[in-house]
Amino acid sequence: MEAFADVALLSRVQFALTVAYHFLFVPLSIGLGLILAINETRYYRTRRPEDAAATKFWVKIFTATFAIGVATGITMEFSFGTNWANYSRFVGDIFGAPLAAEALLAFFLESMFLGVLLFGRKRVSPRFYMVSAWLVWVGSCLSALWILIANSWMQTPAGGELNADGTEAVITDFFAAAFNPSIFARYTHTVDALLIMGAFVAMAVAGWYMLKKRHSDFAMKTMRIAAVVGIVTSCAMIVFAHASAVVVWEEQPTKLAMMEGMYDSEVPPLYAVGIVDEETQEVIAPFAIPGGTSFLATGNFDTEYPGLNELAQTEEYGAMVVEDMPVNLVFQSYHLMVAMYGLIMVTSILVLVFTFRGGRIARMRWLQWLAVLSPLWPFIAIQTGWITAEVGRQPWVVYPSVSGPEGVSLLTADGISMSVSAPELWLTIGLFIVVYLVLLVGWARVVGRFIKEGPVAEDGDRSEGSPALAAAAVADRVVSAEGAVAVEVTEAAVAEDGTAAKGGE
Repeated sequence: MEAFADVALLSRVQFALTVAYHFLFVPLSIGLGLILAINETRYYRTRRPEDAAATKFWVKIFTATFAIGVATGITMEFSFGTNWANYSRFVGDIFGAPLAAEALLAFFLESMFLGVLLFGRKRVSPRFYMVSAWLVWVGSCLSALWILIANSWMQTPAGGELNADGTEAVITDFFAAAFNPSIFARYTHTVDALLIMGAFVAMAVAGWYMLKKRHSDFAMKTMRIAAVVGIVTSCAMIVFAHASAVVVWEEQPTKLAMMEGMYDSEVPPLYAVGIVDEETQEVIAPFAIPGGTSFLATGNFDTEYPGLNELAQTEEYGAMVVEDMPVNLVFQSYHLMVAMYGLIMVTSILVLVFTFRGGRIARMRWLQWLAVLSPLWPFIAIQTGWITAEVGRQPWVVYPSVSGPEGVSLLTADGISMSVSAPELWLTIGLFIVVYLVLLVGWARVVGRFIKEGPVAEDGDRSEGSPALAAAAVADRVVSAEGAVAVEVTEAAVAEDGTAAKGGE
């Protein structure tokens, strides 16, 4: 029953709920932003109305996702000043600059050029419209950069020091704080995961249309784009994930120990599956590769790592109570993330091979169904990756990293607001769940309607065929019924439709 009255735990649960929900939409907006930009580039080169319809389709889905992502992001930032007031005071001097830069240099850029995509098709030049599509995606990536600068500083503090009374971290070097030891590894790792998510969502949409035998041309083109983006980003993840693991090994020894269930110092093996018995402090696993984790982090099989019990005896990590550490949760989330990456690679290879081998995927229903289900793999990987990163640095909200400034760290229990009670937290958690469920259902219905409607050309015709050809067929029928005058009227209508006219060329 103590957990139900633990303000620190409830504050963490509420914030975790908010962040996890927000991160339903961030991967979709950044990942689909790239798919959108690639589609618009194709239309810029071909001038085919069906390619314009494809861009319009992705713009609608992106906009719906972007809007709800912004709303949930604002709620998350408000939590800093309510549930985490002491934490906000401690990091305020550090976080002010990157959060302001995110709003001024990234969010405004993304929002402004999204307006061009929504309302500027016939008001700006085709080249400016294409550049706007890429700038929307660049803006979303810049937004992620500034947010991750703030988050990475919590993992590996740099460029700051404690003030005179030791209650706040004061910035001393902006560039050292911004380019802290983990930012490059964490940014590339995170953004690549988001691009994988976007590619797999595009695969799912294409696979759904193939199953329903609708919009076949759009489905095949989308599957080809998604297959290329998926395999490139999945292969790149090998490099980025390795770099991220090396940073954890160098800067966050307690997190690495929890990821591998190490209570005592040892050369860590590599587990595929297993469970941590926190009572006996042992990992129960059917098999393991001796020294496997050591090899992944350092390139050799005999590097010994300190365990939690040894680390708890040091001055830097003496505040850690080993018996209270959520070791099994971090172990399971980390290994589930790795397992999902295996499914990501297998799916990427299968889709790539059978999409570019004569389009055989259009006749393989099992692979179409796999494509429809495939967004689950990166989604689970992203969520479990965040659990590993955030729970793994407990009991600190600002982690005392190896290279961090002396004394710059903050325990999670010391970062909460002292004026928030457990009943208030339970009430707000319940309200968040209700409101978020309503928003999720509304978003799903809107996006589902867009997918059901499919890519629609500028003149309202479906993208299955060229609108110019459809207009020509109408003209032929009018010729037989009404004569030459009706033909002239139809031709004039086609000429007035700029998109159809370009498609006819």
